[in-house]
Amino acid sequence: MGQGIIIKALSGFYDVLVEDKVITCKGRGLFRKKKITPLVGDYVEIETQEDGSGTIVNVEKRRNELIRPPVANIDQAIIVSSLVEPDFNPLLLDRFLALIEFKDINPLVVFTKEDLTTEKQINELNEFTKVYQTIGYDVLVVSKVMDDLNEKIFPYLKNKLSVIAGQSGVGKSTLLNQLDQGLEIETNNISKSLGRGKHTTRHVELYPIGKGFVADTPGFSSLDFDEIELEELRFCFSEFLEVQDSCKFRGCLHINEPKCAVKEAVKQGDIAQFRYEHYQNFFEEIKSRKPRY
Repeated sequence: MGQGIIIKALSGFYDVLVEDKVITCKGRGLFRKKKITPLVGDYVEIETQEDGSGTIVNVEKRRNELIRPPVANIDQAIIVSSLVEPDFNPLLLDRFLALIEFKDINPLVVFTKEDLTTEKQINELNEFTKVYQTIGYDVLVVSKVMDDLNEKIFPYLKNKLSVIAGQSGVGKSTLLNQLDQGLEIETNNISKSLGRGKHTTRHVELYPIGKGFVADTPGFSSLDFDEIELEELRFCFSEFLEVQDSCKFRGCLHINEPKCAVKEAVKQGDIAQFRYEHYQNFFEEIKSRKPRY
């Protein structure tokens, strides 16, 4: 019996890293009956056979999981946001941040293509960076050439399982290839008509990079709020948590309620106006969602 982490899943076979050895395993037949599907990132117990293969006999409880890509126990999401081509989209960044907060994953915001920006764009970026850093998020700014990338990002990878997220065309695959040149992930040029890139990956795999693991598949191909209920959304904006205990009503949703400490903080400039507007956007989106039965 040994314990390890699943680093690759493909066609019902799982590569499990046990100390320094990779053992290819199958799941127990019982898993199918119990509807347990082992995921990349799962910590598991295995039994090994004489021929060197193994069987997964137990999957430990997950801290979190993503459906697309299917990865469990993620510590960190590196959100890649380009400044140009495609242009920086704060609404989209806040959508990623809300989803990541909901999954209890720590975000690292990386702005790319700094070398292609104008002075005006850099000044705007500095304002956004200040807001996110005040909230408590780590923010890195890197150039398209990314010579400084490894030096900047490697310290954040240590002892963590990371996924990379961001809209199409922002350079997620380029970033992964730069972190580990052995990956050779296909990157396709941005389609000029659509303004977005293409990416195809057939399975998920974890690579040991910077003394941690990085999933080779860009994360969050689905960006809807299907899993988040109206009452939960306010907890996905961490700056709200600092003031919401002062709201008059205990279950204040920070929309129409009187004496709302969050709305007051927005008025005073302690919470960024754009962040609150994005919260209102997402709130309306969830509210108008068709009920599920």
